[in-house]
Amino acid sequence: MNNFTSIIGAADHLDNSSDHNEFDTDVFIVGTGPMGATTALALASYGVRTTMISQWSWLANTPRAHITNLRAVEVLRDLGIEEEAKKYAVSWKEMGDTLFTTSLNGPEIARLETWGTGDLRSGDYVKASPCTMLDIPQTYMEPLLVKNAAERGAKVLFSTKYLGHEQDANGVTVRLLNRASGQEYSLRARYLVGADGAKSQIAEELGLEFEGHTARAGTAYVRFNADLSSYVAHRPSILHWIMNPAADFGEIGMGLLRAVRPWDEWIAGWGFSVDDGEPDLSDERVISQIRTLVGDPDLQIDLQGTSTWYVNQQHALSMSKGRVFCGGDATHRHPPSSGLGSNTCMQDAYNLAWKLAYSVKGYAGESLLDSYSDERTPVGAQIVARANQSRLDYAPLRECFNTEMGDGTKSIEAGLARLQAPTQEGADLREKLATSLELKNTEFNALGVELNQRYSSTAVLSDSHEVEVFALDPQLHLQATTRPGAKLPHAWLVGANGRRISTLDVTGKGRFTLITGLSGQAWKDAAQDLNLPFLDTLVVGEEQIKDPYAYWARVREIEEAGALLVRPDGYIAWRQIKNTWEAGEAGKQLSLALEQVLGTTLASLVTAG
Repeated sequence: MNNFTSIIGAADHLDNSSDHNEFDTDVFIVGTGPMGATTALALASYGVRTTMISQWSWLANTPRAHITNLRAVEVLRDLGIEEEAKKYAVSWKEMGDTLFTTSLNGPEIARLETWGTGDLRSGDYVKASPCTMLDIPQTYMEPLLVKNAAERGAKVLFSTKYLGHEQDANGVTVRLLNRASGQEYSLRARYLVGADGAKSQIAEELGLEFEGHTARAGTAYVRFNADLSSYVAHRPSILHWIMNPAADFGEIGMGLLRAVRPWDEWIAGWGFSVDDGEPDLSDERVISQIRTLVGDPDLQIDLQGTSTWYVNQQHALSMSKGRVFCGGDATHRHPPSSGLGSNTCMQDAYNLAWKLAYSVKGYAGESLLDSYSDERTPVGAQIVARANQSRLDYAPLRECFNTEMGDGTKSIEAGLARLQAPTQEGADLREKLATSLELKNTEFNALGVELNQRYSSTAVLSDSHEVEVFALDPQLHLQATTRPGAKLPHAWLVGANGRRISTLDVTGKGRFTLITGLSGQAWKDAAQDLNLPFLDTLVVGEEQIKDPYAYWARVREIEEAGALLVRPDGYIAWRQIKNTWEAGEAGKQLSLALEQVLGTTLASLVTAG
């Protein structure tokens, strides 16, 4: 029996036929994007009856989100689809440098080693996780998530429009429209998840409060096919910023060529003033602009579509009300800078899904579900601020390439002449360019932003009143720790078969894990005595799992006889740095910790037979 089916099987005895008659599904999800589809996949993996709808008859039809950071790949890994995801991804190595250039065919201005691929940072990324970053366009990610959710039992309904809901003390009644037949009908669920995007009807119905503003800048996006391999194959990069007078407008003031699939499927982007209305996106204008950005006046272009999007800076001050939960773009709205969008959506889902599963199975009280909003709302605020700041941080870089001429016109040659001048002024400008480029590490090599998220809620039992002090810049560098509220550090262990296995691989899968060492036998005995269907025990040093590299010993921050309680989402709920308890006391301490985290009494749980 695998880890997923073990928790499903252990919970079968909790099923109640009368409940099944009252509820058409346990969790109803509106939206099939990264947040909705990841929630459905996780819940289906945990054995929870799940229904997910889309008002459309298709999944994502534009590439949109694409950067998949280490934490999101760890989510895919825990849900058992990392290897499948790699089949559709641009690999970490190919993600490569980010170029700042006058055109793809013109003189370069600067390069930045990005996404942790460079010599200065790659070791940090390798040490941080058993996974690598991937580039998976949303046109591939959504089908991957939805397919696997459906294969594991989630019901997926297309052409089904959400009309509204009413919740009561026991559940939620959801009103729907079958867009194909025109029929209106209702379904009954225990819980409702609003993953319905940046114009979320569900968030509006709940009256969720938002901070910030929308549409402060605009960007034109053009999807096109063209073979650009001769310009980029020798210097792989998925992002090319074009510093050219033709794109010197808008908030960033640069054009963008993004490789969707190397090296013949692309997106071209450039800013426009919101005050001036919609930009000219005629075929003639678009083709001319793309040729300018590429630097090839005769380039053959196959246009696929045009669109505009607006820069938002807005986040919800809470993410749930009663039995209804929102997440993803419904609660944090921001530009794609820093590549945090779909990653944060997937992590919202991963945080929420196990809590819903435990509530459905009767393992948890109301406080566990309340912890979702407490934990993820601050993350939403953080990433909205970071993504918008990343856009503003292009200004110093742009100032280093002044293309203005004496007559008020602009030219690339003027910018290059200033930047390459063999004078003190030129030297100062080049020094400023290097400093400005360094600032962009907070967008493109921000390992800390991606992995240093800390949770504070009733589902985390802090063991210190001291504020965590970061030894290095917390935006750029991961600070691995076993402090409650932090993600379990990755460390390579060795299994009974002699193969390496990550600490992340021996935890999760919808279950709590108690980790201790050989001299922590009291904790192992305590966990066995509790006989809970959702709790595993990992004794590092026993035959089946060893620490021959002493990697775990370096990062565990507890004595060998201490203990860590790791949640199903890989976050540490509680720890005991040392075991100072007398015989029998370990069980009491573990029981108390579980009861506080779950918001219930263990006596109320039906243990596995």
